[in-house]
Amino acid sequence: MREENRERTSPKATPAARRIGLLLIPQFSNLGLALVMEPLVLANWLMQRKLFEWTTLSVDGAPVIGTHGMQVPVDAELSDDMEFSAVFVIASFEAKKYAKNRKIKNWLRRQAAFGAELAGIETGAEIMAAAGLLDGYSAAIHWDNLEGFQELYPSVNAKDQFYTIERRRLTCAGATSTLDMMLQWIGEREGADLAHEVSQHMQYTQVRYPTDSLLSSANKRPGEGSRHVQAAINLMQETVGEPVPCDEIATRVGLSRRQLERLFQHYTSMPPLKYYINLRLARAHKLLQQTDMSVAQVAVGAGYSSLEHFSRVYRDKFGCPPRADRLQSVQAPVMRRAVSPARK
Repeated sequence: MREENRERTSPKATPAARRIGLLLIPQFSNLGLALVMEPLVLANWLMQRKLFEWTTLSVDGAPVIGTHGMQVPVDAELSDDMEFSAVFVIASFEAKKYAKNRKIKNWLRRQAAFGAELAGIETGAEIMAAAGLLDGYSAAIHWDNLEGFQELYPSVNAKDQFYTIERRRLTCAGATSTLDMMLQWIGEREGADLAHEVSQHMQYTQVRYPTDSLLSSANKRPGEGSRHVQAAINLMQETVGEPVPCDEIATRVGLSRRQLERLFQHYTSMPPLKYYINLRLARAHKLLQQTDMSVAQVAVGAGYSSLEHFSRVYRDKFGCPPRADRLQSVQAPVMRRAVSPARK
């Protein structure tokens, strides 16, 4: 009888930890890696058992250099005998280059076929999309990569959101939105109370929802209250590929050319024509670095009918011809925000 009672009261077996693969793509964001791992570490610590265990991966098993310039050793290279509950693809710069890697794409497809959840951190979403693993899904894309991503992957519903979680696919726009996504993901699998406790330990109290808009937050600037200026900016954005004269913009928003120039100078610290040109060059810069469109196609997409004129203007802005600016890397020319911060 005593033996029987002992069997009845014996503790239940501890559930197996979720196995997670962390695939590091060269020039990955160190912040992205930290914000994926730290919530998992805290969740394990708070529960005093392994809810999650992870393996860091690279294509060939060699250390990976992040954007900080340091080599990060990994646990293993990609192989077909690996099976994970979830795989996080952590990337930042140079995603276009590694999105063409056949070994990465085939390995991710195999993981998906075996039921793994797939998550793209920042431009990790592009690598998933290149493998066809986001077709028909929504994807949260960083505002600086949104236009290029939409051009390359029309079958993906790219969104100006912080993150998405949809049918075993996760994406986030990077930086702190990685933490928002991880907390949501942990909460859905291990309970909202644990996710809340993890956020408290990380002193992160303003957890954002997936549907919060990235671009609306990024584009808010103090002092951009003039409805006329905002209307003019909206019109410029809509006509980047087919620019209209500033006189016509002024008329369409109910101002004289002189009034438009005065308001733009006050709210954006630059004349409307310069603002407009910056918007067009910003689009060209993104398409050159993030897509395989020809320089001529990019010129037309930015509203330049003359390739020679486009090349001259581009060189003046970035210090190199368009043909030399085809990779989004740490060393590549940088386009600061298309407009200067507005004054109050």
